[in-house]
Amino acid sequence: MSEFLQSEQIAEAKGALDRLRGNMSQVILGKDDVIEQLLVCLAAGGHLLIEDLPGVGKTTLAYALARSTDCAFSRIQFTSDLLPSDVTGVAIYDESTREFAFKPGPVFANIVLADEINRAPPKTQSALLEVMDRAKVTVDGEAHAVGVPFMVFATQNPIDYEGTFPLPESQMDRFLMRMRMGYPEHKDEIEILRSMRSGYDSITLQAVASRAEVAAIQALVPQVFVEESILEFILRIVDATRTESDFRAGASVRGGLALRTAAQARALVKGRDFVLPDDVTELVQSVLAHRLALARQSGDALEERRTVGLHLKRILSALPPPV
Repeated sequence: MSEFLQSEQIAEAKGALDRLRGNMSQVILGKDDVIEQLLVCLAAGGHLLIEDLPGVGKTTLAYALARSTDCAFSRIQFTSDLLPSDVTGVAIYDESTREFAFKPGPVFANIVLADEINRAPPKTQSALLEVMDRAKVTVDGEAHAVGVPFMVFATQNPIDYEGTFPLPESQMDRFLMRMRMGYPEHKDEIEILRSMRSGYDSITLQAVASRAEVAAIQALVPQVFVEESILEFILRIVDATRTESDFRAGASVRGGLALRTAAQARALVKGRDFVLPDDVTELVQSVLAHRLALARQSGDALEERRTVGLHLKRILSALPPPV
């Protein structure tokens, strides 16, 4: 064991994460890899962008996590007329006290689903992303902290551009990870059809981990040991994206930090207090791909995403991991 963490701390964290995994798998069928990436993002204290087609379970995933803990859940349906105050809250004048009182918006929850975030105008998107970055809302010079833990699930449809405002690259960088759900396997979809469950409101999961346990797990992640050779490996990957001619720009410093933090979180999810090269390589796509843009863009989001993924695979294949 490393000098940073005790074996009891690792065992307690893994036990809580395993309970969350098992509980969520009751309603998120056949998506163990998706649940694992979600738990990595949760443990790292990051925010998640789910880019996929409608109706594949994005909302169910967020709600299943909220129900599996005692976390407060909030869903915000982003539309073209949504105002920043509709997300963050607003100060309302109270005639009885003759003072303004802050009325919190739906962002004041532990698990916040920002549905179809690219349908809101840039000013509203920025209001949410500022809260994601600072974990607080400032109104009339007064700061109001959001919930602890605090995690934003943002969703967007990668093939529907009509009436949308695509997130700028600088804002995409605020998400620790991006992933997709994908269609379920045949046997899992048959089971979904049998269940007669048509919406996330019918989910009846019991909480198996508390907010305090989630916060404790997040506090452990920075203490997971990262050997110098692993840090060098992360930097070689980041540097390779910066010299790749097919990318408009390489991964930022924040991208490198995100990959390190996510690797530490994955190690904890696996029950380790140290990072292995596999923790890094398994997360490169979900942590770095959405931070990269092609120099020549085709306008086809799915095709561009596949191309970025292929370039990252090629970069990884040319960089031997430390032994």
